[in-house]
Amino acid sequence: MKIGIIGGTGVGNPEILSDISKIKIHTPYGSPSAVVTRGKIEGIEVATLPRHGEEHSIQPSLVNFRANIRAMKELGVTHIFAITAVGSLREEIEPGHLVFPDQFIDRTTKRKSTFYEGQKVCHIPMTEPFCEKMRKILAQTADKLGFAYHGQGTVITVEGPRFSSRAESRMFRQWGADIINMSTVPEVVLAREAGICYASIAMSTDYDCWRETEESVSWEMIKKTMEENAAKVQNILMTAVKEINFVECSCKEAIKSALL
Repeated sequence: MKIGIIGGTGVGNPEILSDISKIKIHTPYGSPSAVVTRGKIEGIEVATLPRHGEEHSIQPSLVNFRANIRAMKELGVTHIFAITAVGSLREEIEPGHLVFPDQFIDRTTKRKSTFYEGQKVCHIPMTEPFCEKMRKILAQTADKLGFAYHGQGTVITVEGPRFSSRAESRMFRQWGADIINMSTVPEVVLAREAGICYASIAMSTDYDCWRETEESVSWEMIKKTMEENAAKVQNILMTAVKEINFVECSCKEAIKSALL
């Protein structure tokens, strides 16, 4: 078993990882967003990768999601915790709250969302896109640590890099979306194709723009809340990683019947 962490919010801190080493990987899909950091948490092997590069220099549409997931697969990663900043589309999901989504809506338009573009066609099932076992571990961990969280929710992923208009934000609420980001899709889809269990730790940073009484969302606002939440995410990871076990689930088996 090996744990992958995508996102990079504080996970490279020496206080979290021991036996740290760096590895540069090149995949058939190109290079991942950055050099992969390897280490251990409580003796468990961990590989971390900042989705947008070391300096957050890669915009969402240009992230090489296929290379990132392929790199994790080549390193033997079996489970991925993905950290993401999200805007809240619901009054009850306050800035600072954590969300562990169980569904997504895809509003991206430019991204490669499959590894199979040659002689094979892959119809990967995505009825339950996030690993249920991992989500439950995250919820139990957040509850144990006393953090405000939501154990499920629908995340809508937009292309970006711009933020939504108010009309779009209101429409997404009507569609049933609870949070909004620019990174979950196609990452979660590619992880399923790779046979890797995947769960997201979503940090609510703002109320998007549907709430007229709120200040308009900005990168400065998002960054500030992310920094405030970094310690929460670190504590959850250090606890949740130890709860992952070898129990098989449908996440790893879906690809076996998906290829034509």
